[in-house]
Amino acid sequence: MRMLIGALAVLALAGCMGPAMNQTRSTGPTKSFTSSKAENVVAQCIQFSWQEEAVFGVDAAAYLQPGYKSGSTVYTRGSEFFADIRQEGEGTVVDYYATTSKPIGARRLAAVATCL
Repeated sequence: MRMLIGALAVLALAGCMGPAMNQTRSTGPTKSFTSSKAENVVAQCIQFSWQEEAVFGVDAAAYLQPGYKSGSTVYTRGSEFFADIRQEGEGTVVDYYATTSKPIGARRLAAVATCL
């Protein structure tokens, strides 16, 4: 029974990162940035800044996982906002995506900018 529950939990989490995010990626990022910092430093900074309850309140959830094709992806619950972070040449590229036009998106975008 525990194995079944564990397997279902993994499938549910995989579904959160599935087709909706890939569909959003196909339309292009909301905003792109470059940084001279290392990819892992930028990714961790974005994750930690998106978890700031003083800024995001009850919506302060952010998860970090291996990226879409390379690098890392930081995403929120429901994948409404996410950032793909990857090393390119000597720098790091951050592609920020917003699947909704909620006001909190501007705060998420500002938090990304502070990590560059």
